[in-house]
Amino acid sequence: MTVSTLDRPADRPTPAADASGTPAAALQAGPAPTVAVLIPCYNEEAAIGKVVQDFRAALPDAIVYVYDNNSKDRTVEVARAAGAVVRREPLQGKGNVMRRMFADIEADVYVLVDGDDTYHAPSAPELVKRLWDEQLDMVNGARVTEIVAAYRPGHRFGNLVLTGMVAKIFGSRIGDMLSGYRVFSRRFVKSFPALASGFETETELTVHALELRMPIAEVKTPYKDRPPGSHSKLNTIRDGIRILRTIIILVKEERPLPFFSAAFGLLALLSMILGVPVIATYFETGLVPRFPTALLATGLMLLAFLSLTCGLILDTVTHGRREAKRMSYLSLRAPGNHPPLAGARGDERR
Repeated sequence: MTVSTLDRPADRPTPAADASGTPAAALQAGPAPTVAVLIPCYNEEAAIGKVVQDFRAALPDAIVYVYDNNSKDRTVEVARAAGAVVRREPLQGKGNVMRRMFADIEADVYVLVDGDDTYHAPSAPELVKRLWDEQLDMVNGARVTEIVAAYRPGHRFGNLVLTGMVAKIFGSRIGDMLSGYRVFSRRFVKSFPALASGFETETELTVHALELRMPIAEVKTPYKDRPPGSHSKLNTIRDGIRILRTIIILVKEERPLPFFSAAFGLLALLSMILGVPVIATYFETGLVPRFPTALLATGLMLLAFLSLTCGLILDTVTHGRREAKRMSYLSLRAPGNHPPLAGARGDERR
């Protein structure tokens, strides 16, 4: 990424100096960020060459990395011929590839995109510039298209439902949670645990940003159909269920008190439905004729309070985990050019 693509907008006034007398040139000038384009790939021979070429043209100073995930076709050869740095990840699944990419690559800004040639490469400079200028940690490329084949109604509906669920639980700041086109800061990438193994990793990325209340943005980007010969690896039903399961697990781990309180309410309600008639009979006759029902109602109520206790304990544990993740996140430098600290010998980049 060149400095010219990340310069200050012309309509913003440039101060002569800050309060400490630092010249404006020192405040605004700074090294251009190093940009890495990350492309996870599996059997994308028909599309990967154009994806690499388009992103090399859009971001001429960036390094394009293609991580092959056990492709059976000529994906590796085509990507290397197009000018990409090609590496391999043997563990199958997009989440596994992303874990490897985030661990291996060092850069200031990371552009994540699928290798199917459906995302708009010319939008990349705008996404990178916005992240760098506004010191954001994630910019999400929300898909916009009128092509039915590119964004099938089933996928569109599933995305709306799943994104709505995450928005209701974790906060409504992202409109296209399942987009594969995103730009990240270094502190996002190096603080992201990357526990998912498959397509549910996009959900994990979104929840990570929302849970730590990171500065994020969403930019609408054109979306198109796959080129001839390229086929989607996404299974609507199977992967939709996996994403839903991931949401439930994340709710349990990140919102344990509401999760176990809901279990408490359900178990307590069932206990009362079974137990109230038994109690009413006891007060009328002094007998408990339905002894098994009474035991079941008692057991359900005990389980209800056990669930509530688990929620209270795990909520405290989760609070501590969130603090630890926040401290890890804050230990990394924010994106953007920063004025030098008073008395500092130089700007050390972590």
